[in-house]
Amino acid sequence: MLDETGRRAELSAHYDLEPSPDLAEQMSDIYDRMKRVVTPWDWSIHAPYVAAINKLKAERNAVILAHNYMTPDIYHGIADVVGDSLQLAIKATEVEADVIVQCGVHFMAETSKILNPSKTVLIPDMEAGCSLAESITAEGVAQMRAQYPGAPVVTYVNTTAEVKAASDICCTSSNAAQIVAAMESDTVIMTPDKYLAQNIAKLVPQKRIVWWDGACIVHERYTAKDIADYREWNPDTRIIAHPECPPDVVAEADFSGSTSGIIDYVHREKPAKAMLVTECSMASNIAD
Repeated sequence: MLDETGRRAELSAHYDLEPSPDLAEQMSDIYDRMKRVVTPWDWSIHAPYVAAINKLKAERNAVILAHNYMTPDIYHGIADVVGDSLQLAIKATEVEADVIVQCGVHFMAETSKILNPSKTVLIPDMEAGCSLAESITAEGVAQMRAQYPGAPVVTYVNTTAEVKAASDICCTSSNAAQIVAAMESDTVIMTPDKYLAQNIAKLVPQKRIVWWDGACIVHERYTAKDIADYREWNPDTRIIAHPECPPDVVAEADFSGSTSGIIDYVHREKPAKAMLVTECSMASNIAD
């Protein structure tokens, strides 16, 4: 497998990837989507790559699915479909292209392949991992089943195919509450995100929810004090948190939702200022 230098050398043999202000100007329609957060100089660097990828995409009959966490050059420059994990999984079943390129982490590409076994599914970086997916194995699911016999296992989509196969049903952050509420058992096992499980437990109090001890390394870093301090410094800012954050963080926020839910909220409410308690590229992608 080629390293980053090797990949650049191989691409450069077929495409002119040198920074080009002229090409950047020719692609101003694409730049308009991201110019609020990408400088003209940075765009002159990105533009040759965007042009090359879009050309190659057409030649290979490929479609690019990009998660909302991608950087603006990917989100606005080359993606055909953007969304959260659920939206991308649904869209993956509808694409007619021969090749799906998944701009996201490894489990997202696995999900697309599971839903499209006859298609070629590519991921640009095989090392694109997820701390949640790495926190549990099928053996961990078996341990939870042994501890809570008869309880259904609701597994967050941020997991490997092996863990999904060992579970009863999968969910995303946007439909977890509905799925847990629909379970017939009074006790429900949720894996692997303990914070998502704890936040869902507040939304579905009629269920006893038990959870695996996993967490997102990004979202677990936020604290309720962080949010309270920021609100004190910026009292006119709307605070929006992802449900992978600890429950006390979610409780301090004005709104909590999946990445698509966050985008919908911002577009609907149109706050003058918003603090997104999640991956940093989200703010860049939805900035107006």
